Amino acid sequence: MKGLLSKAPGGPETLVLDDLPDPVAGAGQVVVAVKACAINYPDVLIIEDKYQIKPARPFAPGGEIAGVVESVGEGVTGWKAGDRVIGMVGNGGLVEKVAVDAGKLYRLPKGRSFAEGSALLLTYATTIHALLDRGRLVEGNNLLVLGAAGGVGLAAIELGKAFGARVVAAVSSEEKAAAAREAGADETIVYGRAPFDKDQSKALAEQFKAAGGKDGFDVIYDPVGGDYAEPALRSIGWEGRYLVVGFPAGIPRLPLNLTLLKSCDVCGVFWGAFAARDPKANAAHVDRLFRLWKDGKIAPRVTETFPFERGGEAIAKMAARGAIGKLVVEVAA
Repeated sequence: MKGLLSKAPGGPETLVLDDLPDPVAGAGQVVVAVKACAINYPDVLIIEDKYQIKPARPFAPGGEIAGVVESVGEGVTGWKAGDRVIGMVGNGGLVEKVAVDAGKLYRLPKGRSFAEGSALLLTYATTIHALLDRGRLVEGNNLLVLGAAGGVGLAAIELGKAFGARVVAAVSSEEKAAAAREAGADETIVYGRAPFDKDQSKALAEQFKAAGGKDGFDVIYDPVGGDYAEPALRSIGWEGRYLVVGFPAGIPRLPLNLTLLKSCDVCGVFWGAFAARDPKANAAHVDRLFRLWKDGKIAPRVTETFPFERGGEAIAKMAARGAIGKLVVEVAA
């Protein structure tokens, strides 16, 4: 079989489409013929050895897949050849076939495409954990979403609205603002490109404060980091929750006196570790996501697809922060 492989640390241009041995389903595993693999920011980092997980090379990036069960290993029940599935693999998804622990698979609903299915789990499961477990979001809360036109950003808008929040979406262009409004944002803010000097940072903080109103934001969802973090934190309300999700703009340094003045929480969000430590709670979240998907309250927005041999281009576009919604590599027809 073929895989899009990282053989040495580097950018997307270093990926090579090469041969790999076909996987065999071990005990408790299922071999999936991959049809689609969604691209996420960890794929940018992992091939450069900048992610917290560093697999042995050669390896394929790609953390979430959709495909068809090809074979099942010893002890597996509930799955058979031909079943349509989606699943999280951490990395190794940009291959024609992959062996996956059966417990990490979910049934792809009838009528949903492989591209849609591959784009669901990471962004929405991260976000529902962030908003409900870490952010304690409730109906009527004021929610600010940074990077709101990316995959996790759009998920945060949709889930925020599904849970009854007022959602302000902050983005870097009018095109992205339109995507955020289409996803249900009540208000949008278009910010400039960092780095910011002191005056620019203050001006952005004032934009956020104006959008937050006199009581500020109850929850701030930040998958961006960098120079955007401090201005956003300055707009948080009393006992607000600032959710640290990712750092494509860099790892910020926050003035902790702000947390004292607002009596607010800065909360890390590491969905992968949460899912491993509390699989029952994660499964309950995923079940809820499937219900919301069925009811039309969330819908993965796949805005661009790439053929298998051009999968590196999808990762490059993600690295350049040019993606709106989700980018998906179509591994097979």
